Amino acid sequence: MAGYKEFASVYDLLTENVPYDEIAEYYDEILTLLGAGRLLLDLGCGTGNLTVRMARLGYDVIGSDASEEMLSIAAGKSSEVRWICQSMTETDLYGAVDAAISTLDSINHLDTADDIARCFERVAMNMASGGVFVFDVNTIFKHREVLADNTFIYDVDGVYCAWQNTFCPGDNGVDIDLDLFFENEDGTYSRGGESFREIALCREDIEELLEKAGFKVERVYEYLTLDPPTENSEKLLFAARKL
Repeated sequence: MAGYKEFASVYDLLTENVPYDEIAEYYDEILTLLGAGRLLLDLGCGTGNLTVRMARLGYDVIGSDASEEMLSIAAGKSSEVRWICQSMTETDLYGAVDAAISTLDSINHLDTADDIARCFERVAMNMASGGVFVFDVNTIFKHREVLADNTFIYDVDGVYCAWQNTFCPGDNGVDIDLDLFFENEDGTYSRGGESFREIALCREDIEELLEKAGFKVERVYEYLTLDPPTENSEKLLFAARKL
């Protein structure tokens, strides 16, 4: 899993349209529905936009991410959250949380199915019995039909970003290349870049990996709803309980 470096400095600018309040309330609804406790791990928390919102909703939150650059930005948003720099495949909290979330398709950014399995295992190892694990993922349909080989352009507040996707049918992955242009004080631009990829697994494979890690799948929803998924769902929400 590649760590965000230059992208970290512009991540919040490029995701201003993300409905963070709505997403936080949705996760809170699911956690409450399943009777989750209040000690919460936000796995792959990035710059902490959802992490701090979960703290405002009354959770005692630990935010973890593999990117020092992303965490540096997150730490400036709240002194109440405990921030730790860890890969999702190496989570070690030296204690047990009541619940864990992973939002904004962070799970998709793991490199292989084996890494996803390892991530699930580490969450289970650091969770109390009966704890709840809730996360969202992009689907194969979204990778194939929406992200696909498309290019997206962002031009905001002195940053120009060309986002190029390349779909890989062999593993339903998407290679993502970013060209970043930062406006200087004299009106010239400096160029940077970032490359990473997402993979997508089918629902059945994700459920199998959760069960092997010691979870029971409680719910699978169309993202941001309480409706069952369809074959054209772009994102799914999984809720599982540690046995």
